[in-house]
Amino acid sequence: MLHLREYDKANAKNFSTLNLKSTPVRTWNFHKEFLLDLKHLHQDYLRITTLAQQNKWAPTNWDLQSDYIETVVIVTDSNLKIVYASSNMAKMNGYNESDILGKSPKMFHGKDTCQKTSGEIRQAIAKQEPFEKTVLNYKKNGKEYQCLIKSFPVFNIKGQLSHFIAFEKTA
Repeated sequence: MLHLREYDKANAKNFSTLNLKSTPVRTWNFHKEFLLDLKHLHQDYLRITTLAQQNKWAPTNWDLQSDYIETVVIVTDSNLKIVYASSNMAKMNGYNESDILGKSPKMFHGKDTCQKTSGEIRQAIAKQEPFEKTVLNYKKNGKEYQCLIKSFPVFNIKGQLSHFIAFEKTA
């Protein structure tokens, strides 16, 4: 037993001279959250790549991997029904993809959404032109938020309109 006491004293003396900092357990939550975000980002990228391949989208110059990090991506079919939404949308407005599939992006508009801006968006869509607009949208809980939308028509390899894609973020 004497050996263990001496060992403990020596060990305590050694550790008291070291400049060690402990890491609180709660910081590991940030790491876990980051890893989950990366996992969802990768899954989203695979899903939209599959959508593009299945619909034979013409090549574009979008860097989808980089665009996903900071933005929500929503894809509608040519009839403006939502067919895809990235998993990070819930952080922006509270909606999950299952809440919005098959619906129109107009579902995010409300009583104070600018009709002039909505009209300009409709015109760009009708002309199959890209647009960039900031619009007042509504979260699932009813709160307002300014949403910057960069949207593009997506054509297939035959040159026919296939989908619309929108990159959105809080303005």
